[in-house]
Amino acid sequence: MDIAGKVVVITGAAGGIGAAMARRFAAEGAATLVLADLDGDAAAALAAEIGDAAATRAAGTEARAVAVDVTDENQVAELIAETEERAGRIDLFCANAGITTGAGLEASAETWSRAWAVNVQSHVSSARAVLPGMLERGGGYLLHTCSAAGLLTAVGDAPYAVTKHAAVAFAEWLSITYGARGIKVSALCPQGVDTPMLQDGLAAGHIGAKVTAAGGAVLSAESVAGAVVEGLAAERFLILPHPEVQKYYLHRAGDTDRWLSGMRGLAASLES
Repeated sequence: MDIAGKVVVITGAAGGIGAAMARRFAAEGAATLVLADLDGDAAAALAAEIGDAAATRAAGTEARAVAVDVTDENQVAELIAETEERAGRIDLFCANAGITTGAGLEASAETWSRAWAVNVQSHVSSARAVLPGMLERGGGYLLHTCSAAGLLTAVGDAPYAVTKHAAVAFAEWLSITYGARGIKVSALCPQGVDTPMLQDGLAAGHIGAKVTAAGGAVLSAESVAGAVVEGLAAERFLILPHPEVQKYYLHRAGDTDRWLSGMRGLAASLES
C-alpha cells in the first residue's frame, strides 16, 4: 500500500508509535488521518500539529482527533461509521492501542480483563466494524500492532505475553479468511521502542521492561514508523522493525527447549 491519498484511522494515536505513524503518514501524503485515543486532548494537539505542518505543503493532510475508548465496542463502531460517512471510506485501519501490566500470576482478574480488552478485543471490534465497508469496496488494509512479545514472549508480564500472542493469531486468521477478497493484513511486531510504555516499565522496575531493553536495540518510534511505511508498501504480514526478531522466532520454533533455557537465563540475570 502506498499511503499517499489514503484515509487512515489510528487508535492509540496520541503518543509513542501511534503518534510517530501519524506524523510519518502525513509526510507520506495521506489524505485524511483520524487520530483516536483515550486522551482526546493529546490527540487533538497532535492533529493540530499535523494540520499546521500540512498547511505548508501543496497537498496537505486533513487530521482529525476523536476521543475513543477502544474497549467500548460501540465507540469503536461509531468511530468507523463517522469516518466512513465523512471521508467516504477507510483505506487503512491501524489497531495500535496497547497496554502492559508488569504482572505475573499475581495479576488480578481485572488486570487480565483490561489487557484482553485493549490488546485483543479492540482488534476484534475494529475488524468487525470496518471489514463490511472494505469488503464491499473490494479492498482495504488492517495493521495490528502486536509486539515481538506476540511471536516470542514477555518475561515478567503474563497478561501482555498471552494477549499479544492472541493478537498475532487473530491477525493471521483475518489474513487467511479475507486475503482472497482483497483485504491486506500486517502484524507490527517491534521489540524495544523508546516510548512512554517502555520508560514507565523501566522506572517501575518491571523485569519485562529490563529484558526488552537488554534484548536488542531500543529503536525510536520514528524508526518504527519508517519500518511500517516500508512494510505496508511491500504488503508483508510480519513487519519487524528489529530484524533480529525473525532470527529469534526461527530459533524458538527450531529448538524450543534451547530457546526457553536461554530466556530463563536472561531473566535470571536481570532479576539478580
